[in-house]
Amino acid sequence: MASLGRLGDDAKRAIKLVSVPFAYAVLLLALPLAAVLLFSFWTQDFLDIDRTFTLRNYQEALGEPIYRQLLVRSVLIAGSVTVVTVILAFPIAYFVSFHVAPSRKSLWLFLITIPFWTSYLIRVFLWKVILGYNGVLNTSLLGLGFIDEPLTFILYNANAVVITLAHAFAPFAILPIFVALEKIDHSLIEASRDLGESRVTTFLRVTLPLAMPGVVAAALIVFIPTIGDYVTPRLVGGPNGLMIANMIQTQFLRLNNAPLGAALAIVAMLCVTVIALLFIWLNRKWLRSQ
Repeated sequence: MASLGRLGDDAKRAIKLVSVPFAYAVLLLALPLAAVLLFSFWTQDFLDIDRTFTLRNYQEALGEPIYRQLLVRSVLIAGSVTVVTVILAFPIAYFVSFHVAPSRKSLWLFLITIPFWTSYLIRVFLWKVILGYNGVLNTSLLGLGFIDEPLTFILYNANAVVITLAHAFAPFAILPIFVALEKIDHSLIEASRDLGESRVTTFLRVTLPLAMPGVVAAALIVFIPTIGDYVTPRLVGGPNGLMIANMIQTQFLRLNNAPLGAALAIVAMLCVTVIALLFIWLNRKWLRSQ
């Protein structure tokens, strides 16, 4: 009986601890998402909302070529940003974890977070200045004689979006990879070397598999928000760099068609969910094969 009473007290304390975050999540996440989902089954004529249930918005979202093109482009750009960011972030996280003295790791992590000190818009505009036709990069290359005329493929296209987003989300990839690397028992690496493995095979067979939780976390942290970014494509993407989020913004704010914008948002979210789950499944399958 005493154990049952103790269990009841623990359950009450657990409920008290969880209730506030749960209510917060419901109010700020679940209810807005439910509202967007409900909106996607309605229609709108200028400012008048017709609450009659319909699937016309989803038929248009999936049937119109422009929406499919924007969604595919968004997935490709977000995937490219994720690959570039993780590939560039891993060596930095590896260096800080394995080659920096423990007393200086905090300083390095502090330096990695410095980009967050400035506004996101300022960083995007800085890349616009750097990649512009008469920007810093073109001017420097012309001055050094590496090119005869300014490069035009580095701004107002998907390349500029990938470069800008990869820089913006780099700290989000570095930190989870660093945490995963910090948890690795170095005796396992030493044992691998003692058994005759080279540095490369030790990295591929010991370090990388053990760091995969951080890599997966970094990939998801980068991929999920970048596919919904609309500020960067608008400022540096140009017509060929616009993404599905820009169309959603247009439907909500310019075309007064919130139901279609909501349907596009739901479709994009479902695509992200499927891709994320597939990525996690492939990662688990790869780890089991190691």
